[in-house]
Amino acid sequence: MFAKITTAALLGIDAIRIELEVDYSRAGMPAFTLVGLAEGAVKESKERVFSALKNSGYKLPPARITINLAPADVRKEGSSYDLPLALGLLAASGIVPAENIQNIFMSGELSLTGELKAINGSLPLALKARNDKARAVMVPAVNAQEAAVVQGIPVYGMDSLGQAVRFLSGEIDQEPVHFDIDTLWQRGADFLVDFSEVKGQDNAKRAIEIAAAGAHNLLFIGPPGSGKTMLAQRIPTVLPGLSFEEALEVTKIYSVSGQLDPQQAMIVQRAFRSPHHTISDAGLIGGGHYPRPGEVSLAHRGVLFLDELPEFKKHVLEVLRQPLEDGEVTISRAAMSLRYPADFMLVAAMNPCPCGYLTHDQHPCTCTPTQIQRYRYRISGPLLDRIDLHIEVPSVPYEELKKARSSMDSGEMKASINRARQIQEKRYQDLPFLTNSQLSGKWLSEFCSLGQEEHAFLEVAVQRLALSARAHTRILRLARTVADLEGQEHISTAHLSEAINYRSLDRQDY
Repeated sequence: MFAKITTAALLGIDAIRIELEVDYSRAGMPAFTLVGLAEGAVKESKERVFSALKNSGYKLPPARITINLAPADVRKEGSSYDLPLALGLLAASGIVPAENIQNIFMSGELSLTGELKAINGSLPLALKARNDKARAVMVPAVNAQEAAVVQGIPVYGMDSLGQAVRFLSGEIDQEPVHFDIDTLWQRGADFLVDFSEVKGQDNAKRAIEIAAAGAHNLLFIGPPGSGKTMLAQRIPTVLPGLSFEEALEVTKIYSVSGQLDPQQAMIVQRAFRSPHHTISDAGLIGGGHYPRPGEVSLAHRGVLFLDELPEFKKHVLEVLRQPLEDGEVTISRAAMSLRYPADFMLVAAMNPCPCGYLTHDQHPCTCTPTQIQRYRYRISGPLLDRIDLHIEVPSVPYEELKKARSSMDSGEMKASINRARQIQEKRYQDLPFLTNSQLSGKWLSEFCSLGQEEHAFLEVAVQRLALSARAHTRILRLARTVADLEGQEHISTAHLSEAINYRSLDRQDY
C-alpha cells in the first residue's frame, strides 16, 4: 500500500513543503530504505519510530518499506520527521485511514515510548501550511501555542503518537489550540527596568533618545562604573513596540534556532542581546556546518550590545559591516546560501584607554600615549564610521547619586521617540524604509537639504575634523533626527552642531 504525508523542512527562517511518501509492500524480502537527501538524525529516525510504534501498541507485519522525502534535492535534517514517518507507516499498513491524513502538515520528534517532544520551527511550519491552504497543522503539544500564533488554520497539539492515531482515526475529538494574542501583547509592554533608575547622565540619555528616534547606532565611551551597561540595558524600554509582522519575523528566528521559550509562544518585546567578547565570528554572524542564526539575527528589530568593544577579536568585529549596511546576513556554504534578517540597533561600550581612567576626574590614568593609540586602533575606521553617535559617559558625581529619582524616565523618552518615529513614517510612507538611519543617495539629498548658512557651517566642520564621506552622511542623518524630535521641518545649524558633538572620536578631543 501507499501513503503520503505532508511536512516541512527549514531553509533559513522559512519552511518549504516536503512530501513524505511511504511504499509498504508485503511482497519480497523485508527491508527498509530511506531516500531523499536525509541527514544523520533523519536516518536514525527508523529506530525511534519502530520503537515508538511497538511501545504504543502498534505492530507492523514484516514488509518491504521504501520512504521517499520529496523534493529529493533539498537536504532534510533534524528529528521532526518522526511523527509524519510513523503516521505514514500506519496509514500505508491500513491502521490509520489514509484519507484522514491528507493535506495535514505534521511535525514532531518521538521518544522510544511514543511521547512527542519539542521541535524547532513550528511557526514557519504553520505559516507554510496556511499559505498552502492545508486542512490543519499537527505538532507536539509543547509547540502548539507557537504554531497557533498563525491565524486562519486549525492547530492540534499532541502529547503522544497514540493520541494522534486515535484522533486521526476518529476515536476521540479534540479542539484546535487557541492563542490569546491580546494577553501576551499586554505583558510585552511591561519592563523590569526603567531610565528613572539611572542617576545623572542626562547627556547620554539625550543621545539615546536621538539614537532610538532615528534607529541610529551608538557607542558609549567612559570609565568603569559610569553606567554604560546600565544605560544600554534600558534602551529597549524606549523603543517603539513591535508590530505584529515584526514580532512574527523575530519569533521565526528564535523558533528555527531553538531559543523560543515554550511558555512564551511569541516574541513581543524587542530583543536585547549582549554576547561576550570571546564570541567567534560564526557565533556573532551565524553559521556552522548546518547554518544557524547568530547573535546579529537574534537581535533583529532589537538591540545588539557589545560591551568592551576593543576586546572583541578584530576579524569578528569586521564581519559586522554587511549587516550594519544591509540589515541582513548571507551565509554561504558549498551546498547552499542562506539569508537571515539582521536589522538591529548596534550599541557598544568601551573605556577611553586600557586602564579606563583617561577621562576620570579623580582617578589618574596610567596609560602611555602609545598604549592608548594601540587600544583605540583595535576598532577600525570603517566600523566607527558606521556608528552614528560616539557619546562620552563621565563618572557620576555624588550629588546626582543621592537624588531620589532621575530627571527623565522611560515613559517620557518613549513618548518623544514615538512622535519622531511617526513623523518619519509619514515622510517615508511610499519609500522602502522607515527611519532616518536608512537615508542614502538621492533620498539623503532630498530629506536632509541644507540652506546656504548650514552648508557653510558643515563644510568648516568637515574640513577641521577631517571627516570621511560616510561620517558626513551620518551627521546629516543625525541632524534630521534631532529636527524631527523638535518637530522642525528644516535642519538648522543648531541641529547640525548637536549632531557633530555626538562624533567625539572624530574630534579626538580627550
